Amino acid sequence: MEQLYVLGTGNATVTRCYNTCFAIRHPQGEFFLVDTGGGNGILRILEDMDMEFGRIHHIFITHEHTDHLLGIVWLIRVIATRMKNGQYDGDLNIYCHEDLPDTITTICRLTVQGKFFKMIGDRIHLIPVRDGETVKILDYPVTFFDIHSTKAKQYGFTTVLSDGQKFTCCGDEPFNPVCTDYVKDSCWLTHEAFCLYSQRDTFRPYEKHHSTVKDACELGERLGVSNLILWHTEDKNIAKRQDLYLAEGKPYFSGRLIVPEDMTVIDLSKNG
Repeated sequence: MEQLYVLGTGNATVTRCYNTCFAIRHPQGEFFLVDTGGGNGILRILEDMDMEFGRIHHIFITHEHTDHLLGIVWLIRVIATRMKNGQYDGDLNIYCHEDLPDTITTICRLTVQGKFFKMIGDRIHLIPVRDGETVKILDYPVTFFDIHSTKAKQYGFTTVLSDGQKFTCCGDEPFNPVCTDYVKDSCWLTHEAFCLYSQRDTFRPYEKHHSTVKDACELGERLGVSNLILWHTEDKNIAKRQDLYLAEGKPYFSGRLIVPEDMTVIDLSKNG
């Protein structure tokens, strides 16, 4: 049975939690990591969640924004060191849309020591993927798709878990109807919820091209989603966030609604 490791749940400017990123844990123990947050805080989280670097060989970066991208520099730094020291078996594959390899390479060239930077192209591979392309990652057929962002180019993905459940990540912006075929009838859908609908005048999510809890829940209901995971939120009332978001969302969504905290592990079983 797969598990979802929630590393972080916050938006770009949070200070009371980490930026939104997560990993699917394969039943055999390998991880498919999605996004890396904005800094070296990811190293502590991986340690606290017992996610060994040697079990991370596949990473997907959705887009170029700092809160999703910059943690990859630290992972490349640490994993390249382990490769050099004979402490990491195999290669590291980093998937992203076709405009990102140059960006990641440039950032690493400017910030990572040359002896580690040279591992890119040797044992660290930046793999561009196209809209609609399916790639086998671990045992999963992962289909990447352009979410048609109103800001930076961004990809999401959909896949099928080992028990046949459809799992979809549609990025950190409001759903675009052109992506309906990828998202509809997902057993598991991850979706951004910048704030409560009742607090939209305070946080102004629509000006930032984001959704509210109510918006995300109405979408999940309309598309026949079974389990809806909300994250990429503000953090001004982090202690009560879960209760407040569940209270607002449940009237609009009849499936299972999940508002995780950082470093939560969710069982991705049909009865989970």
